[in-house]
Amino acid sequence: MILIKDAQIMTMAGTNFKKGSILIKNGKIDKIAEKIEVKDEYEVIKAKDLTVMPGIIDAHTHLGIGEGGVGWEGHDYNEMTDPITPHLRAIDAVNPADVDISEALENGITTIMTGPGSANVVGGENMVIKTSGQTIDDMIVKNPAGIKAALGENPKRVYKEKNKIPTTRMGIAAVLRENLIKAEDYLEEKESNKSENKPFQRDIKMESLIRVINKEIPLKVHAHRADDIMTAIRIAKEFDIDITLEHCTEGHKVAKKIAEAGIPAIVGPSMTGRVKVELSELSFKTAGILAEAGVKIALMSDHPVIPVKNALVYAALAVKAGLSEQEALKAITINPAEILGVNDRVGSLEEGKDADIIILKGNPLNISSQIVKVLIDGKVVKKKSN
Repeated sequence: MILIKDAQIMTMAGTNFKKGSILIKNGKIDKIAEKIEVKDEYEVIKAKDLTVMPGIIDAHTHLGIGEGGVGWEGHDYNEMTDPITPHLRAIDAVNPADVDISEALENGITTIMTGPGSANVVGGENMVIKTSGQTIDDMIVKNPAGIKAALGENPKRVYKEKNKIPTTRMGIAAVLRENLIKAEDYLEEKESNKSENKPFQRDIKMESLIRVINKEIPLKVHAHRADDIMTAIRIAKEFDIDITLEHCTEGHKVAKKIAEAGIPAIVGPSMTGRVKVELSELSFKTAGILAEAGVKIALMSDHPVIPVKNALVYAALAVKAGLSEQEALKAITINPAEILGVNDRVGSLEEGKDADIIILKGNPLNISSQIVKVLIDGKVVKKKSN
């Protein structure tokens, strides 16, 4: 058992401690209190004058599926041969030995969502993993966690080069609707045949998509421009499916509409350059405007677009642009946990949850703060080198 003693604790669960302790047992948080009696069998981590907070969660990356430092051999996130590929599974491509996963861990990122890119209208299954483990199967928190879809420039560019639908925004929306209708019909036929004990030929693409139709997992829709955001909202209503808005670069223009729809936004990467038209209004202000409107937000790196290791810096820059400090910290902890559907395990420091914890010297949102220790599942996986 591990006892973190006398720390300033930011639980992200509503109750903080200026000086408190956390007892960890069997990889879980056993107790949080102002004082916990020290026993001989405890391994004590003295944390006086240090800050303790939940491990950071990045809700949108391509870690492990777009490996760092190895070139095209490690770029497995876009299967640019078919605009509809819901059956692709991130678990079959993520390399746990990716150096960028280790770097994320060193910088306090303990949980990430990773998956396919945005070349296709429907790209494949995402997954949520921890950043520590020898095999990907050991690292899974939730799989699948959603199915990637994309609107706007990326699928337009990819399939225009192939002279194949979709080459316009109308085409993208039409192809997406067509396949959601196919999934509805497939599900109806599958259930009918099952009830009548008739044989049924399975379709691996539709088997993935019906989980969206059944609201088992959300469609995670890449949408930068305001008009694409509204298309995503429109389609979600048409098919009564759950979605998340990924990037949401012009979300500030339609913040009220997003809030009214009750759809969460995973915002970013806000530190990249304006490398395409869709990013012409890129700003760190977007997160604050969305949060003020009542939208649940998380911040993303979109790694490798910008490095996941700097998650705390991106949160600090969002604060500088108008997001409150509390909302910024929520946007990299409990909010992404809730959006990804893993808040029963991670995202806040509460009794019974996974002991994914970072211990820092200084304010987490201060660029000069230092991470002293990182724990995942109650194990110290990073110590500050002397």
